[in-house]
Amino acid sequence: MSTVESSPDQRAFVPVTLDLGDVSLRPWGRATEILGGAVAGVLAAAADPAIARWNPIRATDRAGAEAYLDRCESGWAGGAAAAFAVVDAADGTLLGNSSLRWVDRADGLAMIGYWVLPAARGRGLATRVTGAVTAWGVATAGARRIELAHAVGNDASCRVAERCGFPAEGTLRASHRYGDGAYHDEHLHARLATDPEPPVH
Repeated sequence: MSTVESSPDQRAFVPVTLDLGDVSLRPWGRATEILGGAVAGVLAAAADPAIARWNPIRATDRAGAEAYLDRCESGWAGGAAAAFAVVDAADGTLLGNSSLRWVDRADGLAMIGYWVLPAARGRGLATRVTGAVTAWGVATAGARRIELAHAVGNDASCRVAERCGFPAEGTLRASHRYGDGAYHDEHLHARLATDPEPPVH
């Protein structure tokens, strides 16, 4: 994994590329190096039914995709959010996304999310990426507690959380409106900086 120099604000997410060997986590923005371009990658992800349901990007055209990428860049610029494009290191194909954002920056409380494109599912990629971004957020930005919330019906996300050492803490009732327009109950998981590393899967 790549490292970054300390920031004057220790709770700032500083742009960096994380190297996981076969995949590369690159900061999202209009210039992110992805086969076919960043805008096309965002549009392809937004059109996937599973992503549209559980992690809606709401980008139906080029302008919408560019606005999404601009928000990612703004998050990085302010140190408040870290959005990574997960890219195949060999050919530059977009595989997924992972994002970490401050919920309460002064208190070191952050939240993590992720999505994976259909061709990359079923190989443990979300688990590897979530683990890497979690470790990076703790080590470089001083995250004290990282929360992970997913709709109760999203079993795949529940498995990712558990494998990454985010134990379930409870159910949040009708807490978030998802891509289907309905409010769903969510499972809340969290990982503390002081928690032991989870077993390798």
